[in-house]
Amino acid sequence: MNNNLPKKIPIFPLSGVIYFPKTKLPLNIFEQRYLDLVKDTYDNNKLMGMVQSKRNSDEIYKVGCLGKISDFLETGDGRILINLIGMTRFEIIKEIDNKKKYREFEVNYDEYYQDFNLKDNTESEIKILKDLKNKTKIFFEKNNLILNWKEFDKLDLSQQINTIAMISPVSNEEKQKLLETKTFLEKTNTLSEIIEFYLHDEGGFKGSIQ
Repeated sequence: MNNNLPKKIPIFPLSGVIYFPKTKLPLNIFEQRYLDLVKDTYDNNKLMGMVQSKRNSDEIYKVGCLGKISDFLETGDGRILINLIGMTRFEIIKEIDNKKKYREFEVNYDEYYQDFNLKDNTESEIKILKDLKNKTKIFFEKNNLILNWKEFDKLDLSQQINTIAMISPVSNEEKQKLLETKTFLEKTNTLSEIIEFYLHDEGGFKGSIQ
């Protein structure tokens, strides 16, 4: 599967926005360089990368997620509305010089080959996720977040863990840490530790959600 993925991709850096394989990300595009990026991507292979930019900087993190444009709508006021379907994570190798307004990078997918592996979860993984969901329900209630748990339970386990990681009110740095985990078990344990930290922190969440 990895052999069919592009080694050079356009990157949309965005602070505070992070998404994972098997999740959907709606985007409202209005800045000219990203209008160019989305149009070029849609006319090519529909594949683009999303990476978190670091705070108050042009620097970006080294790990992001490749997405495929599934919906494309040009509005009457110059914006483009798209939906991205998360495919696999990647690691940035180097930036590529170009004459375009947007940035392109050489990337590698080898570290995240498991994103394409379809396997049955073990009993221990199912138990850990069940424990995590119980903590998450308490955590969301404390932060007045509403999630349709009946619909949530229809997702496969990897989609469930990625959904919790995406929407949890934790810091950008913590979400990046979750994105960079290699395995389902590592991601679940890491997220469980993060949520447990907030549940035991009397002051609650002190970071910034953008």
